Amino acid sequence: MATVSEPPQGGFRLSQLIYDTRYRSMTIQIVTLIGVLSLIYWLGANVAYNLAALGKPIDFTFLWAPANYDINQMLIKYDSQDSHARAALVGLLNTLLVAVLGCVLATVVGVIVGVLRLSSNWLVARVMTVYVEAFRNVPVLLWIVLAMAILIEALPQPRDFRGDDPAASMLFDAVAFTNRGIYLPEPLFTRSLGEVPFFGIFDISLDLLALLAVLAAGMLAVRAIGRRAERIQNATGDRPTTWYLSLGVIALPVLVLLALLGFHLGYPELKGFNFAGGIYLRNSFIALWLALSLYTAAFIAEIVRGGIIAISKGQSEAAAALGLRPNRTMRLVILPQALRVIIPPLISQYLNLTKNSSLAIGVGYMDLTGTLMGTSLNLSGRELECVMLTMLIYLAISLVISGVFNLYNQRVKLKER
Repeated sequence: MATVSEPPQGGFRLSQLIYDTRYRSMTIQIVTLIGVLSLIYWLGANVAYNLAALGKPIDFTFLWAPANYDINQMLIKYDSQDSHARAALVGLLNTLLVAVLGCVLATVVGVIVGVLRLSSNWLVARVMTVYVEAFRNVPVLLWIVLAMAILIEALPQPRDFRGDDPAASMLFDAVAFTNRGIYLPEPLFTRSLGEVPFFGIFDISLDLLALLAVLAAGMLAVRAIGRRAERIQNATGDRPTTWYLSLGVIALPVLVLLALLGFHLGYPELKGFNFAGGIYLRNSFIALWLALSLYTAAFIAEIVRGGIIAISKGQSEAAAALGLRPNRTMRLVILPQALRVIIPPLISQYLNLTKNSSLAIGVGYMDLTGTLMGTSLNLSGRELECVMLTMLIYLAISLVISGVFNLYNQRVKLKER
């Protein structure tokens, strides 16, 4: 019986990098990578050479020069003699504040609107449809400007709160809504633990750290109570009531800590031509936050609606057969499964909201774009450096958001066996 033997394998030859399918794809990728890197290097070298010829070589030392401008809203201490780097940090924190609060509000409103769009009530479903279509089809910048105009024109001036018979009054004698902003009570402590510096960048409140530690311990206790309830349910079939225990282990330690720290509220007071004291929220911040949140919520609502529709009707019918009410069916059966469909596109909406916050300059809110890409750029004349830094910061923020939610998506997706 004849046998067919494989041809002998020779040594490696350079021609195999092109003609051998085992190496060709790798060769093409390496050559392409070298070409792209060469093009980037050539462009960068030409830019650097031309800037040097103009007497403006790439230089980031301007970041440590005095900024010489003020910022109207700050989360950390800052004055005009601080550096451009600190001004950029103040702007970055303002951007993150709008992004975080915007994502929270947009998610809450989006989920509610998305669920109500599927309501059997004709009027409710149509009203939600009008909201979604109106916000999705108008540029977000127009909504930001409109929100700013409404706050300026509709709210009273500070002087309207003055006199024996004022034209306006504070809400519960604690909150003042004015055309300059909203003034809220400020949390104060008579026996404060003080603050500690964080690498010379800003000060961290020890009171806040203590509250966060107590809340974290309370959440761990709530998880332990939940696991105990599950064990009892698995053993007996009856789940014990745990809400009062969960509320107690979170609320009581916090209340005790606040009492020990001497917690009280500092209320805003009208002094001269404006209010003093309390927490001041500028109209520019409120307009930007509300407009971005409501605009993004319209897109999230459609994502939620699509995720709910993707769940088989058999799930709802099975829950109804077990005696679950519609609201509990939605909360315990439908939404947990719909999250696997909702999370991936939801990440994109969070990224869009964060990047759209750069439109804050339209209403005078000093975020990262307004500080580093605005005033710092104009005063220093370092256009390329400011643009590069801003792009890198937004890229880093986007990658962090994507990474965090991708990890969450990996946890909630179905595991194949």
